[in-house]
Amino acid sequence: MHLELEADVAIIGGSAGGVAAALAVLRAGKTAILSEETDWIGGQFTAQAVPPDEHPWIEQFGCTQSYRRVRDDVRRFYRDYYPLTHKARQTRALNMGGGWVSQLCHEPRISHLVFNAHLQPFLATGKLRILLRTRPISAAKNGDKIEAVTLLDENDGEKIIVRAPYFLDATELGELLELGEIESVIGTESQAQTGEPSAPSEANPLDQQSISYCFALSFHEGENHTISRPQSYGFWESYKADFWPARNLDWMQTHPITLADRHRSLFPVEGRDPWEALFPFRQILDPSHFEAGFAAPISLVNWPQIDYWLGPIIGVSDEEKQRHLEGAKGLSLSFLYWMQTAAPRHDGKNGGTGYPELRLRDDVVGTKDGLAKYPYIRESRRILAEFTVLEQHVSSDLRPEGAEKFADSVGIGCYRIDLHPSTGGRNYIDVGSQPFQIPLGSLIPQRVENVLPACKNLGVTHITNGCYRLHPVEWNIGEAAGALAAFCLETGESPRGVRNGAKRAEFQKRLELQGVELDWPRLHAV
Repeated sequence: MHLELEADVAIIGGSAGGVAAALAVLRAGKTAILSEETDWIGGQFTAQAVPPDEHPWIEQFGCTQSYRRVRDDVRRFYRDYYPLTHKARQTRALNMGGGWVSQLCHEPRISHLVFNAHLQPFLATGKLRILLRTRPISAAKNGDKIEAVTLLDENDGEKIIVRAPYFLDATELGELLELGEIESVIGTESQAQTGEPSAPSEANPLDQQSISYCFALSFHEGENHTISRPQSYGFWESYKADFWPARNLDWMQTHPITLADRHRSLFPVEGRDPWEALFPFRQILDPSHFEAGFAAPISLVNWPQIDYWLGPIIGVSDEEKQRHLEGAKGLSLSFLYWMQTAAPRHDGKNGGTGYPELRLRDDVVGTKDGLAKYPYIRESRRILAEFTVLEQHVSSDLRPEGAEKFADSVGIGCYRIDLHPSTGGRNYIDVGSQPFQIPLGSLIPQRVENVLPACKNLGVTHITNGCYRLHPVEWNIGEAAGALAAFCLETGESPRGVRNGAKRAEFQKRLELQGVELDWPRLHAV
């Protein structure tokens, strides 16, 4: 048995970009189907449990209006339902967790609730259908178009066939590109191919950024929450990569920019730089913002120690993919067990080693094993696009006067070119970049006519993916893709025709009216 569904736009993948795409399609008066492999929509924000990585100006400008509404509603949720102190309640730009990585560190479940609230009116009117725990398994092609995508419902094992004039690939790994045999690239391009200074001398499809299974921890003075010793702990206890300064189970790591050895600690140590402490870095609940005794501090572990680089999960067999996913889970749990039992302490308590007070918060991420529902994905399969963004377009070293200006801009973003250690045995690549634009050409495949990227799978390289992969940029990519599909349905023009013809200015004006910023004021590099 199978179910057949139709909509104006089918969005395969409930990532952050997928949610933004769905909202853009629905607000344009079209119908949409949104599928998601896990039971939480929102991708980086939710199923991957990563607090938003954002640029320094995010509170003033530099994101779409719909993204700002999400940020505002996250804060509003805490003000409406949490016992905030008077001071916290009066703080306009409240950072609920107080984490240093973002001005909006918060619990992943709150993003999930906000995203669902934004979509709820369209569910009520039947304009939207969300298919949770479904993943794409095949695509029916007709020339240069996709006619249907078959999803597997993990709840009951049945198949769902989805038909639509337009399909958006909002999966974390670019799975629809592979199933639809849409020209794409994985891993690293060579310097000869792209001319990028930071690219390697030889291309390697299996050289991909590490993945991480994030998890949440709270700290409870005087308590013992030590987990059972993970099966793979013995391996990780002795493993050390040649390019890394110590074992993964260590406080030592590499500085991303300088590549110098860098000693970290769990909590601040008197007399040392407080920024070396890891727990405050991505703290998502700060007790000082709430009534006394309300909650213990909670931090989200997305630290270099849990970066898994022993093998890629794109372009390999399902068996190898699963082996590496399980390996990444084992690394995360082993690092937690090491912290609880063997890590040098900052305060000398407990004989100087181990933090048994750390409690794995399965309730925060909504899973039984306490790890995020999905690994943090830093790199996807990427389309071969009408236009590909290169390091030469955005690097601050190569473009000291500012990033390349794109006449076909459909949004903006800003982040360093930040690439984590890779499955090819390479350490960090972390290069400054200028505030940049998202060119429409990077959203249009070279051949296929009715499929658009809506996540990290646009026309970027392994290098420039490092600055186009963050939360507000992915959201803008998804929103632009959804708006483009709706615009094409309304006008009868193709995405390629919109970019290359008279309709482009009309489409860009529509984006601006919807609150999508197309260019930056004059700003410095990050």
